[in-house]
Amino acid sequence: MISEFLNDEHRRCDEAFSSAEAAVDHGDVESARQHFQDFSAAMERHFAAEEEVLFPRFEELTGNVGGPTAVMRDEHAQMRALLSDMNFELEGDDGGDFLDQSETLLILMQQHNLKEEEMLYPMMDQVLAGESEALLERLRAADNHG
Repeated sequence: MISEFLNDEHRRCDEAFSSAEAAVDHGDVESARQHFQDFSAAMERHFAAEEEVLFPRFEELTGNVGGPTAVMRDEHAQMRALLSDMNFELEGDDGGDFLDQSETLLILMQQHNLKEEEMLYPMMDQVLAGESEALLERLRAADNHG
């Protein structure tokens, strides 16, 4: 199922985020940068998979382009802006501001993931059921290129 794949991606992103935060907490800036870079790349792959593969097909089949997928795109943009700000803070060795922003990102991610996992992904599983295997192949291929 598409939802299982995407839920697993959420967990992997959460783990990478936690590793970056822990490294900042321990004052290991180099490790924090690497973990954060890995996390940011995983998030971007996840956003791209949704925005370029799943959302357009879901919108095409449902005819709904201003609904849940539009909200998710807006939230992706908010998270991308925070990721950029947090990367800037890490480059400047400012762990304190990084951690302040990480709290904001964590809350946004939790709310975002809940909406996707409880509402959008189950709808996608239903609407995209007939082509889920082909879509999953595309998602896996995109994930393996990161």
